[in-house]
Amino acid sequence: MGKESSIAWTDHTWNIARGCSKVDADCKFCYMYRQSLNNTRYDPAQVIRTKTVFNLPLTIKEPSRIFTCSLTDFFHPDIDSYRHEAWDIIRRCPQHTFQILTKRPERIPECLPADWGEGWDNVWLGTSIGSQGAIERMVSLVTEIDAKVKFLSLEPLHGEIDLSKAMKYYEQLKESFHVLPGIDWVIVGGESGNENGKYRYRPCELEWIRKIINDCKREHISVFVKQLGTHLSKQLKLKDRHGGDMDEWPEDLRIRDFPKYNF
Repeated sequence: MGKESSIAWTDHTWNIARGCSKVDADCKFCYMYRQSLNNTRYDPAQVIRTKTVFNLPLTIKEPSRIFTCSLTDFFHPDIDSYRHEAWDIIRRCPQHTFQILTKRPERIPECLPADWGEGWDNVWLGTSIGSQGAIERMVSLVTEIDAKVKFLSLEPLHGEIDLSKAMKYYEQLKESFHVLPGIDWVIVGGESGNENGKYRYRPCELEWIRKIINDCKREHISVFVKQLGTHLSKQLKLKDRHGGDMDEWPEDLRIRDFPKYNF
């Protein structure tokens, strides 16, 4: 079974549920909510367990990267009663790499399986941050959780992010850290959306992306530029309306690296 996801940094998407509740401004124009406009069969704010795709990883034979829960949040409280079943599927699929991205990193410690230890080799844990106001989520991810790979998704990027300013949050813990402590991978992406209606898009600037790339290069952290977003796509007159075709970008932004790790 080949690649079955349009998301450039993964091979497959696996949803144990569909639906989520919004956390902060990053979620304002959530693509899952936007997609629900064309599908009246579900309420995007109601978390409902999936049926036909719940066991999807067990059917994928070729070792693959699997984005876990693109249409919900793996650590949402409404998934607590059956998350252990998903962990069991992950445990049974050591050939795959499960990329788990959450807006709720503070809930991760209480939701990990009993045999987690210092992390499972086939699980990457990440949190998404769209602007400087949400950077404190990074503290929970870095200081409270053991994982073999930790990553940030700076998407939808709707404000400038100075990762070095995360220092002030670490200083509150009275510990000494360098920029991006414990982060192995950073994804960057502008926001996509509609011109009119309820789910639009916010501007993303080229210099915001360049600054993140430079911060990551300085710290020897792998960075993956996923898309430039609708605003820059229009501004630069790109053919891809989401700005996802790397060949159309300025050359210095054409970076799609994966984390380097050895277990």
